[in-house]
Amino acid sequence: MSIKELIENSQLNIRREKILYNEPMKKYTTFKVGGPAECLIKIDNEEDLKEILKFTKEKNIEITIIGNGSNVLVLDGGIKGITLLIRIEGIKILEESKEKGNKELEKYKEDKFIIEVKSGTKISILGQKLANLEIAGFEELSGIPGTIGGAVIMNAGAHGKEMKDIVKSVKCIDYTGKVINVTNEEIQFSYRTSKLKNNKLIIIAVTLELDKGKKEEIQEKMKKFRDYRKEHQPIEYPSAGSTFKRGEDFITAKLIDEAGLKGFSIGNAEVSTKHAGFVINKGNATAQNILELVEYIKKVVYEKFGKELNLEIQVIGENKI
Repeated sequence: MSIKELIENSQLNIRREKILYNEPMKKYTTFKVGGPAECLIKIDNEEDLKEILKFTKEKNIEITIIGNGSNVLVLDGGIKGITLLIRIEGIKILEESKEKGNKELEKYKEDKFIIEVKSGTKISILGQKLANLEIAGFEELSGIPGTIGGAVIMNAGAHGKEMKDIVKSVKCIDYTGKVINVTNEEIQFSYRTSKLKNNKLIIIAVTLELDKGKKEEIQEKMKKFRDYRKEHQPIEYPSAGSTFKRGEDFITAKLIDEAGLKGFSIGNAEVSTKHAGFVINKGNATAQNILELVEYIKKVVYEKFGKELNLEIQVIGENKI
């Protein structure tokens, strides 16, 4: 029985307009490539998530988790099973108190704020909200594309700051529906990864600890970082951000540039002429174009400099259509 038949014959308590079949994943990734998801379900609340996790466990259906699709390459063959598009959003300011427990409050202490952010909240929206509330410490990260949940999983960073520097704890749910709270230390953050990346845990909410600031200063810093990104990164083209991780003893983009690969393309996938660390989609590139270009870059850099490049983006799905 197909997944569509299983769902339509079930008592699944999820509105059917949230469930899509053979849905092109290029609509949900910043690379704008990728084959169809066999079944895509838009999740905007915790109850729906628990419901579908119970269903997939009972039916033994494989699941794939997608946030904003900003750090992934979905292959041309698409994604089998059920793909969950996490769109649980919300921002709340909390006070931490052993006597009173957590409650909504405008301020935490005199100079600190504790913020609970639902995992599907876009970082750009969070950044603007924090600026309006005069909450500082997020400016460097505010221009990163994606959601807060995805940023935590990969320990996203920019301008010398990473998620590990501001995350206090994370609320997750495992594939059986059990809620688990994980502290900063337990997440085991490292460069562009964390313990959450390979564990079967879905982030529900992230608790951040930030500082008191002044709105004008916060907005000025955000503008500076936004302008830098616009000037130095090819944000005018679809991409998944930095394609490769930085090396321990080398700057990846510098090696790609020195290898003469800026502007090199396979199909409509191209090494950006603005920033060699970005592979971009110049228009209707396929995932296969991107994969072939990535492998070629890795080969040339290794041959010229003896350095191995590792992907920062996550590759998911099936190769064959």
